[in-house]
Amino acid sequence: MFFNSIDFAVFLPIVFILYWFVTQRNLKLQNFLIVIASYFFYGWWDWRFLSLILFSTFVDYVIGLKLSKTEKTSTRKYLLWTSILVNLGFLGFFKYYNFFLDNFVTAFSFFGNPITAQSLDIILPVGISFYTFQTLSYSIDVYKRELEPTKDFIAFAAFVSFFPQLVAGPIERAVNLLPQFYTKRTFEYHKAVDGLKQILWGLFKKMVIADNCAELVNIVFDNPSEHSGSTLLLGAIFFTFQIYGDFSGYSDIAIGTSRLFGFNLMRNFAYPYFSRDIAEFWRRWHISLSTWFRDYLYIPLGGSRGGTWMKVRNTFIIFIVSGFWHGANWTYVIWGALNAFYFLPLLLTKNNRNNIDIVASNSMLPSVKEMSKMLLTFGLTVFAWIFFRASSLDNAMEFISHLFSTSLLSKPYIPHTTILSFLVIFTVIEWIGRKEEFAIATLGNKWPRYLRWCLYYGIIITLYLNGGQEEQFIYFQF
Repeated sequence: MFFNSIDFAVFLPIVFILYWFVTQRNLKLQNFLIVIASYFFYGWWDWRFLSLILFSTFVDYVIGLKLSKTEKTSTRKYLLWTSILVNLGFLGFFKYYNFFLDNFVTAFSFFGNPITAQSLDIILPVGISFYTFQTLSYSIDVYKRELEPTKDFIAFAAFVSFFPQLVAGPIERAVNLLPQFYTKRTFEYHKAVDGLKQILWGLFKKMVIADNCAELVNIVFDNPSEHSGSTLLLGAIFFTFQIYGDFSGYSDIAIGTSRLFGFNLMRNFAYPYFSRDIAEFWRRWHISLSTWFRDYLYIPLGGSRGGTWMKVRNTFIIFIVSGFWHGANWTYVIWGALNAFYFLPLLLTKNNRNNIDIVASNSMLPSVKEMSKMLLTFGLTVFAWIFFRASSLDNAMEFISHLFSTSLLSKPYIPHTTILSFLVIFTVIEWIGRKEEFAIATLGNKWPRYLRWCLYYGIIITLYLNGGQEEQFIYFQF
C-alpha cells in the first residue's frame, strides 16, 4: 500500500477513527489494533510474507525473555548469535542468494573451472532490510543490558510491524519506540496538526519533486549513449533530487502519520544537501541507518580509537557494508567505497566534526566560503549517486564516459520546464526552514490564517495538478 495512493487515503482515516474513538480506553486493545492494521497494510502487497515478520517477531521476543533469565556469558552469546543468524539468514537468502551464486559461478569460470548452478526466482519481501535491523537492535540492546526485555508480546509485535515506518523506516531503536507502546497515549491536537503538515510536505516531495524528476532520470540512465553530456549531468542532478524527495518524503509521511497516533519517531533527514562536507552529509542523510551502523558495527570494530590503519579499515567497512545493505549489486558497493574515499581525508585530518551546527545559523544567506563548500559536497554527492542509480557497473561507466565529453557544454534536453521552477521553489523553502524538523513546520505561522490556509491548499492543488507519473518509492526495493 503506497502512502500516495487512494488505498492509503481510505485506510488511514479508518484506523485513526478506530484507534481514538473505539479502542482509546484500552491500551492493549490499541496496540492490538496497530498490529492488525500493520499486518493488513503490509499484506496488501503480498500476504505470504507476513509469516516472515511474525516469525522474526517471535524469535526475538523469545530470545529477549531467555536473555533476561540467564547470566551465563556463553549462553547469552549463543542466544544473541541465534537472533543474528536467523534474522540475517532470512535477509541473506531473499536479498543476496542469487548475487553470491552468480559471482561464485563467475569466479570459478574466470580461473578456468566453469560450473553451472541454478539461480532461484526469489521475490524480495518489501522492507525486509528495515524490520530486520529493527528487531536486531532489540536483541543486541537486551544482550548488552541497555534495555529490559518485554513480556508483552502484542506491544513487541506492534513495535516490529508499526505500519508508518515498516517498509522504509526510519529504522527505530527499541529503546526509543518500544516504551511508547507501554504508555497510554492521549490525543494532542497540536501534535496531530503538526503531523498533517509533515505528511503534506512529504507528499509534495514525493509526488511533485521525486516523481517529476524521475521522468528524465529514467530516460538518461536507460540509454546514456543517446544523450549529450549536459543532459546526462542534468539527469544525475535530477536523480539527486529524486532520491532525496522520494526517501525523505517517505520519512516525513511516516513520522507525520505516527504523530497522528501519538508516537514520536526519530528524525531521518536533516537537509543533507546543505552540508559543507561529506561527514556532515552522512550525519544528515538516512540518520537512522547511519547511526545504526555506527553503534552496532563501527564502534564495536574499534571506531576511531585505534591507529591510522584501524581508522581506514573501519571507515571502509562501514561504508561498503552500508552500500551492500542497499542491494545485491556491485554498483552499491562502489557507491559505498566512493563515499569512504570522500570521508577518509576528513577523518585522518580530524576535520570530520567541523560542521556540527546548521549552515548560516545566524544569517539568511551562506558566506562565500560556506557556499563553495556546499557546492563541492553537492557535486561529489551527485557523482556518487550515478553508481547508486545505474543498473550495472557497465551502465555506470557508460554514463560517466558520455557525461565527460565535449557535449557537456551543449544545451541539455529538458522534458518540461515546470520541474525546474518547482526545484527552485522547493530548495528555497527547504533553505528557509532548515532550522526546523521539516521545512514547513513553522512556515506561515505568523501569517494571517487565510494566507496560511492558502499555502496548505496551494500545496494540495499542486499535488493534484502537477504530481508526476506515480513511481514506487525507491527504498521499497531495499
